[in-house]
Amino acid sequence: MPATSAVRHHDPGVRGFASDNYAGVHPEVLTAVALANGGHQVSYGEDAYTAHLQDVFRAHFGPTAHVYPVFNGTGANVVALQAVTDRWESVICADTAHIHVDECGAPEKVGGLKLLPVPTPDGKLTPELVDLQAWGWGDQHRAQPRVVSLAESTELGTVYTPEEIAGICRHAHDHGMLVHLDGARLANAAATLGVPLRALTTDAGVDVLSFGGTKNGLMFGEAVVVLNPDAVKGIDYLRKLSMQLTSKMRFLSVQFEALLAGDLWLRNAGHANAMATRLADAVRGVPGLEITRPVQSNAVFAVLPREATERLQKRFRFYTWNEHTGEVRWMTSFDTTEADIDAFAAGIREELG
Repeated sequence: MPATSAVRHHDPGVRGFASDNYAGVHPEVLTAVALANGGHQVSYGEDAYTAHLQDVFRAHFGPTAHVYPVFNGTGANVVALQAVTDRWESVICADTAHIHVDECGAPEKVGGLKLLPVPTPDGKLTPELVDLQAWGWGDQHRAQPRVVSLAESTELGTVYTPEEIAGICRHAHDHGMLVHLDGARLANAAATLGVPLRALTTDAGVDVLSFGGTKNGLMFGEAVVVLNPDAVKGIDYLRKLSMQLTSKMRFLSVQFEALLAGDLWLRNAGHANAMATRLADAVRGVPGLEITRPVQSNAVFAVLPREATERLQKRFRFYTWNEHTGEVRWMTSFDTTEADIDAFAAGIREELG
C-alpha cells in the first residue's frame, strides 16, 4: 500500500520567468509546516504559533507592530485599506499599482474604496505627484483623499529609498492622510538597499503594511502589519468579513516564523535580485534588445522584436507587459539558478540571431 495516492504531475526541472509566484516552497518553510503539524491547536489565530509570531514581527518592525496573517496579497491590501478609511474616503496610488491594475477591482468591489491613480514615470510616487490627487477636502462631491498607497518594490521593479518613503509619509501626514505600503516584494527592496525592513516602514512613518511571503518562498500567505495602532479600526472584523481569516492559522504563521526568525527572507530575496542582475548583464547589448527600466529588484523589463518574443515564449514562460510597445517582464525567484539564467540568456541570443 503506497504511503500516498498523490502523484507528481509536473516536471520539476522546468523553470520560467513569468512570476516569482511560479516558484515552489522553500525547503525550510516546508520543514516548519511539518513541525507545526500534529496534535490540536486552537483555531482562527489563537494558537501558539500565531502568538509567537507577534514577537517575530516586532523584532523587525518595532514594539507597536501587530501582525494579522491572511491568505493572499489582494486580501492583505483590501483588509489594510479598509481598516484605515471610511466609506466616503479614497486612496491615492500610482497608475501602475497592483491595487489599481491587477486586483480585479477588489479594493473597489470588496473594500468599497475609490482609487485615485496618478501617472508616474517609474512606478514611484513623489510628494508632488501625490498632490495631483490630494485635494478637495470638505467637498461633498469628491471622495475624500485619506490614504497614500505605495508599493515597495514597485510594479516596474523600481525601489524607493528610506528617505523617499519618509518624505512621502511626512507630506501625507501634514495633509492629515495616512500611508499604506504594499510590501509584496518588500524583502527584495530591503535586500537591494542593504537596510532592515523597518527602515522602509516603521522608521519612515508608514502606518500600515501589507507584507509579502508567497513571492519569497512561502507556500501561501501574506500579512497585514499594523505599525500605527491609532490609524486603524475594526481590523479583526474586517479580516473575517473579507474572507481572509484562516481556521488552521498555525500553518500560515509558522511559515512566516521560518522566513523571518532568521535570515531566510534576506537570503531568498537577495538571491532572486542577484539572478535578475545576472540576466540583465547577460543580455544587455544584444542587438535588437533594450533593457527598459533600472534593475533594482528581481524584475527585468525589456523590449525586443515581437516575433522573437513569441518564439521565446514557446520555450520559456514569461509575460508581455505592454502589448502596444512590446515590452516584456522577466521575473526571477529564490530558486532560480545560475544555470537557469544562462540557458535563458542563450535562448534570447539565439532568437535574436
